Amino acid sequence: MPIAVIAAAGSGDRLGGSVPKFEVELAGKPLVSYSLEAFQRARSVKGVVLVVPAASLDGWRPERLRELGFSNVYEVVAGGKTRQESVRLGLEHIKEDDPVVVVHDAARPLVTPEMIETVCDMPPGADGVICAVSLADTIKRVEDGVVAATLDRSRLVAVQTPQAFRLGVLKEAHRRALEAGFEATDDSGLVEMAGGTVVVVDGDRRNLKITVPRDLRLAEAWVRERSSS
Repeated sequence: MPIAVIAAAGSGDRLGGSVPKFEVELAGKPLVSYSLEAFQRARSVKGVVLVVPAASLDGWRPERLRELGFSNVYEVVAGGKTRQESVRLGLEHIKEDDPVVVVHDAARPLVTPEMIETVCDMPPGADGVICAVSLADTIKRVEDGVVAATLDRSRLVAVQTPQAFRLGVLKEAHRRALEAGFEATDDSGLVEMAGGTVVVVDGDRRNLKITVPRDLRLAEAWVRERSSS
């Protein structure tokens, strides 16, 4: 059964708060608690490694999380300077006999157990499964403030987390990236760079990434809508 790595070590500077992003309050609860709840309810996931800022370790021990009902969190580890480094540090705490790992950003609190189950369904021949949504806007490539080309949006998607990978493949991709000094914006980019095959499944537009204060306001509206339905 898969193990999950929840990356929650970001600073959240663009939110303008005084606490790390994963602790920012959303509808009365820390942002990270929504992801923890979704992974607790995902039947395919047997455990979670939570990656937080080093300064936050004492307040987020596995024992405390289990008292809060998150019984599948078995490691809480300190992250690095970048998201990529934080995920790599989380992967170091997963045994090689766990065949699949699911990586998720705590900055996407509206993830659901159904999304997690979808990416965990690894098809034969695939090294990874990612969720993504189609683009509604016209996309242009710009160089020095001038339009250089209009891209075919029918062949483009906006990628989200959760993302699932064969554990050995993702660890090797991170190793190669570290050696090459290569940084990607998500883990599928590392697997692609290493020659892996990544399958795309439907994501959800409500699975937004919290980056600026207006994202919090939109997420709160969706949380309240979900809780009242």
